[in-house]
Amino acid sequence: MRTLVALGRLIRLCLHLLWGVVLIRLRFARLSTANRHVEVKRWSGQMLRILGVSLETSGTPRPGAKLIVANHVSWLDIAAVHAVVPEARFVSKADVRDWPVVGLMVDGVGTLFIERASKRDALRVVHQMAEALKNGDTVAVFPEGTTGPGPEPLGFHGNLLQAAISTDVPLQPLALRWSEPGMRFSTAAQFIGGTTLVQSLWAVLKARGLSVRVDVLMAMSTSHADRRALAEHVRDEIVLGMARH
Repeated sequence: MRTLVALGRLIRLCLHLLWGVVLIRLRFARLSTANRHVEVKRWSGQMLRILGVSLETSGTPRPGAKLIVANHVSWLDIAAVHAVVPEARFVSKADVRDWPVVGLMVDGVGTLFIERASKRDALRVVHQMAEALKNGDTVAVFPEGTTGPGPEPLGFHGNLLQAAISTDVPLQPLALRWSEPGMRFSTAAQFIGGTTLVQSLWAVLKARGLSVRVDVLMAMSTSHADRRALAEHVRDEIVLGMARH
């Protein structure tokens, strides 16, 4: 039975991804920035619903330029964040650009790509982020640098937070928690170890009652901050946010 449910979801997901490509290729150029955000929010929320994921949220993101900082569990985290903060421009590892269909879409919504292994490329991306923040954009990062198991975030790297410090733009922490019935932290949503994208997708498609909660926490100043201390502080706040529900 779960296999049939999964196959039905997969068909609907494929159609939804194709619609996303059409939206970006044919309509985005003609839309205002505000209307693009409306479409991103709608498309992301619909994607979660197609996959059987219920979305819970609390809090309101601050207006204007900000650096979103969130813990990272699943490749679906981006859709979850975009369903709440559709204006966010993510910093993503460069190989995502080569993913079929998905790469085209994330590129089309203004994603900034980084070669994780290159310190020089990290510096380039920090400069790009700073320019975007100066222009009033919202940029989003996962400072763990990779996905974790869920119950507790991995250590946060402070390098990319320098963009917010340099431009005196506040951080907007988000606490993401994936859960399933009877499980405080979902295993179906995990994308860790040697798990491939296909294996992870199938686990999500077969899951029953999968849920993601996105808590928008209080924004924090970056004025004169040390990036390493700031990374530790924002991680502590996200851990506390995850523990509240």
